[in-house]
Amino acid sequence: MAKGRELKGRIKSVENTRKITRTMEMVATSKMKRAQDRVVAARPYALALADVISSLYSPELAERFPLLRQPTAPRRVALIVLTSNRGLAGGFNANLIKAARVQIAEIEKAGTRVEVHVIGKKGIGYFKYVGRELASQRIDVTDRPTAENASEIVDALMAEYIAGELDGVYVTYAKFVSALSTPPATERILPVTPPTAKSKEGVAVGVQHDYLLYPDAEAILTELLPSYVRNAVYRALVETVAGEQSARRTAMKNATDNAGDILNVLRRTYNRARQAQITQEIAEIVGGAAALQG
Repeated sequence: MAKGRELKGRIKSVENTRKITRTMEMVATSKMKRAQDRVVAARPYALALADVISSLYSPELAERFPLLRQPTAPRRVALIVLTSNRGLAGGFNANLIKAARVQIAEIEKAGTRVEVHVIGKKGIGYFKYVGRELASQRIDVTDRPTAENASEIVDALMAEYIAGELDGVYVTYAKFVSALSTPPATERILPVTPPTAKSKEGVAVGVQHDYLLYPDAEAILTELLPSYVRNAVYRALVETVAGEQSARRTAMKNATDNAGDILNVLRRTYNRARQAQITQEIAEIVGGAAALQG
């Protein structure tokens, strides 16, 4: 019963694979919950920063702050691409890389030079494969990114922007909408563009100055603007991690379900083969007994 033994071996192999994918699904679910908590915790601070900057912003102040400078003809910009260090997450990394390629093509089409900074092994591997020179690369950002990680990534770029060597900084990341929706997104973080205040109906309204400022708006913006940029990168990091774990959980759940379907087919095939073997053996016994009888 060579075919039966072969089927039993395949069944055992698929069962072992299903155990692995189920375990990975459970691990990803646990990590996704913690990553989602970090996303939720980061949003109130980001909203408060945006609200304060929006209220303090004025054209007069903008002229005195390099981070608010709006270049008229960008010559050189930086694109930060966030990917993961590991695979087994479906099309997560492929979608991020595709979004980055689209953004690069759009910027270069306008005659602006793009330098690419990549975080994560998957993105680094792809751009090296296509022969794209990288301005910087990092693989040491874990699935628990910190504010220090964000500072390390963007502080040098802010210094270049202030010095007039860069005309813009973009970041491509996975926007965490829900556990089932983490679309890739590209956001411009430099120059800082203050959010427009909106009414409850979503209609733009004038800036409302409702703060008692000490020492003054200029001193406050000096501290807040770099924090706003760093926070934008930090939010991109934590949302990308949450998106990665969500994508991995979905991929491992699909793999576990597919393994179950394959097992059902293999077991039915094995049972049919075993039944056919038994029927053949019975027929041979009956035929042998009939031959002895006469």
